[in-house]
Amino acid sequence: MALPEIMPTDENILEQDEASSEGKVYRSIYNVPVNVVVSIGQKRLTVSEILDLRPDSVIALSARIEDPVSLTVDNRLIARGELIETDEGGLGVKITEISEDPDAKGT
Repeated sequence: MALPEIMPTDENILEQDEASSEGKVYRSIYNVPVNVVVSIGQKRLTVSEILDLRPDSVIALSARIEDPVSLTVDNRLIARGELIETDEGGLGVKITEISEDPDAKGT
């Protein structure tokens, strides 16, 4: 007895296309560059105070040097860390905590 021939439907073809391209799309997203912002503190200034800023002005922040810093992408908290000096003498961030809540807002 012959098996019935299964004709492809538009839905089956779409599922096959999605399955074969899904891996490619999923992998290609890893190459999309994003800006990571490291926040070390904040200070609320009036417009007048901003206009008064000059070279050598100092803005005191709300944080201390040993306080954790926040790492955000698109204003969403992704991690926290501590400032360190790199081997090259620059600044770096040592990750101490990964955010559990993808909807958390960075501060």
